[in-house]
Amino acid sequence: MNHTEQIISLLPPELQKEVEDFARFLLERSRKKSKKLKQDWAGGLEEFKDKYTSLELQKKGLEWRGD
Repeated sequence: MNHTEQIISLLPPELQKEVEDFARFLLERSRKKSKKLKQDWAGGLEEFKDKYTSLELQKKGLEWRGD
């Protein structure tokens, strides 16, 4: 049994349940954070800035994605 498990085992059962619920909440929250939109694509269409307007680029982007 590791240190964290030892500490939790000293709590009354109802508080152990709260610790478990909170740990599940933190796990779910961390999973949701990893699904956030990454914006590492910023500037990826730089080469097209003189060829298209922003509206045209938006439409082209939809075409290229197949939407």
